[in-house]
Amino acid sequence: MRRSQGSAKMRVMRALFLIAAAAACSPSVWSADVLSRGDRDYALSQLHSSRKMFLDSVVGLTEAQWNFKAAPDRWSAAECAEHIAISEEYIGGMIQKMVDAPAQPDKKIPTAEARGKDEKLVAMVIDRSQKVQAPEPIRPNHRFKTPQEAVEHFKIARDKNIDYVDNTQDELRVRFAPHPLLGPLDLYQWYLLLAAHSQRHTLQLLEVKADPGFPKS
Repeated sequence: MRRSQGSAKMRVMRALFLIAAAAACSPSVWSADVLSRGDRDYALSQLHSSRKMFLDSVVGLTEAQWNFKAAPDRWSAAECAEHIAISEEYIGGMIQKMVDAPAQPDKKIPTAEARGKDEKLVAMVIDRSQKVQAPEPIRPNHRFKTPQEAVEHFKIARDKNIDYVDNTQDELRVRFAPHPLLGPLDLYQWYLLLAAHSQRHTLQLLEVKADPGFPKS
């Protein structure tokens, strides 16, 4: 009797193991549209490297350096930094709203076609030979009094975006939203744009620092 009970338990445990193994291999658990390790690593490298680039660019700036303008129509280091910090929060929040919005299957673009634009997209955004006016919500208006305030605002928003990209299981590659200048981008590419945008304006900040009139201290 005990042997038959033991055998029954073994059969139940074996059946449960097989069910769990089948579930682990099921496409319904791991969708092909969840970010690949390569996609995830590429986006994270862009987010981390542009984060460091910006933070390094504002280290040790004096008040005179922070507020220096090469010309009335040129941004100061303070304005560049403010734009970077505010945009990080603004664009990141916009992407999350797009993630939460209902999917629109009729507006999908083939995933392979979209992926072919990743590096080209980053290069286009970083290229400062093409000037673009910032939208009203993210134009500088002296929100931050010190470099430290801008840095803290940026770090909080960027770290949140990095954490999301590192851990999300959302299907970013099959969700698309139009950019007014770059056309339809998948939501993964919007994160590449976010990283490249901060790099673009850090380059602008470095141009301010390289100006002949930039204060020595």
